[in-house]
Amino acid sequence: QVQLVESGGGLVQAGGSLRLSCAASGRAFYGYTMRWLRQAPGAEREFVALIREGGSTHYADSVKGRFTISRDNARKTVYLQMNNLKPEDTAVYYCSNGDYWGQGTQVTVSS
Repeated sequence: QVQLVESGGGLVQAGGSLRLSCAASGRAFYGYTMRWLRQAPGAEREFVALIREGGSTHYADSVKGRFTISRDNARKTVYLQMNNLKPEDTAVYYCSNGDYWGQGTQVTVSS
């Protein structure tokens, strides 16, 4: 069974940090480029960051320099370290391998 499960969201003050995790099961991880996306209330889902199987990364301009994506292939887990969070980062964060999506984890940044 293919499954992606996000965790690590929560409420944080502006300037704070959170680390999101996305654990994959089944055939949801190896060979896949893993992505983090987010969706704020009333907005469309938007790209945040991706990491290819070899480790190369790409970020949205809005998070570049503040967020870091990484993956642990042995644990089949992808991470998103989020530093210097801003209120506009408030959203539900999802991980995806392009074929499957997790259920999302809420991140709320207070000003």
